[in-house]
Amino acid sequence: MINAPLTSLFPTLQQSLNGYPLCYLDTAATSQKPESVLQAMDHYYRSNNANVHRGAHQLSARATTAYEAVRHKIANFINAPRAEEIIYTSGTTHSLNLLAQGLSGMLANNDVILVDSAAHHANIVPWQELAKRTGAKVMPIGLTPQGRLDYTELTHLLVNHPVKLVAISHVSNVLGTVNDIAVLAALVHQHNALLAVDGAQAIAHLSVDVQALGCDFYAFSGHKMYGPTGVGVLWGHYAYLDKLQPLMTGGEMIETVSFSGSTYGALPNRLEAGTPPIAEVIGLGAAIDFIMALPATAKLQEQEVFNYLQQQLQSVPQITLYAAHPDNTGAVAFNLKGEHHQDVGILLDQQGIAIRCGHHCAQPLMNSLNITGCCRASVGIYTRRQDIDTFITALKGVIDLLS
Repeated sequence: MINAPLTSLFPTLQQSLNGYPLCYLDTAATSQKPESVLQAMDHYYRSNNANVHRGAHQLSARATTAYEAVRHKIANFINAPRAEEIIYTSGTTHSLNLLAQGLSGMLANNDVILVDSAAHHANIVPWQELAKRTGAKVMPIGLTPQGRLDYTELTHLLVNHPVKLVAISHVSNVLGTVNDIAVLAALVHQHNALLAVDGAQAIAHLSVDVQALGCDFYAFSGHKMYGPTGVGVLWGHYAYLDKLQPLMTGGEMIETVSFSGSTYGALPNRLEAGTPPIAEVIGLGAAIDFIMALPATAKLQEQEVFNYLQQQLQSVPQITLYAAHPDNTGAVAFNLKGEHHQDVGILLDQQGIAIRCGHHCAQPLMNSLNITGCCRASVGIYTRRQDIDTFITALKGVIDLLS
């Protein structure tokens, strides 16, 4: 169990910018990494640096043991039925592209793919490419006036179209709104469609149990959950994963190769061609250890800080909030009336405040909100109420400067 102040465990947070202590409110883009993750990766490179699988020497055996142990750790973390269902990728984007490529043989002309209108581009463009290859159609699921997924519209689309796949965000990367995946999975399965979930923004904030959620595929990234960049996971039911056409071919994923033809190996190797991100996988394992060692109250306190962030922004008359609900988590989207979001972000940065500005890889959502972009402040396990106070004070200074 971790007893030290959480902020003290993250080296990057121990710095100043322009003479101001760093106030990091950009966790939705990437989380900071605790010292334990950095040490785990450093130990691999210093002591066990070797390629995994098939090595006859001790370094390779140690690296393989550490690498495959993380697969089992991830399976336990998300309650996957089998470790072989954990497919290592470079991140959520890679996971969704792998899935979209793999499903090419399962969709046909005029089949329909439904996509959350608040989705990240990584959960839109791969399905558009799949539609081009197969003749399928991509259709958006609209949002309610409150900025939530419109379940009534989803039901209408499922009833009236030959839907084969529904792609949903567990948590919006812009708005922080949470979709009820268990309810959605039951609805989608009633209409004999598959449900793929982008869990990038949920994995660090919510308890993810893929069996309880009932989805068919779940994708997430290590760097959103206090792990390194360059590593992620695609989980799916074994029977579905086993039918996927590999996105990449080459070493490790084969059973036999000859110039008359080749055959592919079993899961998970069949979907993991090439030298894997070994150090990053080990770092992801250390991030899971870190999360599991957090005090029982840590996530509750994080949510309380997030709620405080929303409340403080709501108290500033010049601020417009988008779809800010009490059950949101992680991120809040806002604009300063009459000002460009990028200007606000730059002025905050001059005071050591790190937020994200732009369309957040969610241009269809921006169009539905009738804006070109917005500011986004997001929290992590290390965010404190005093960080929110610092941010609000700085934001009010920006308002005074621009008024």
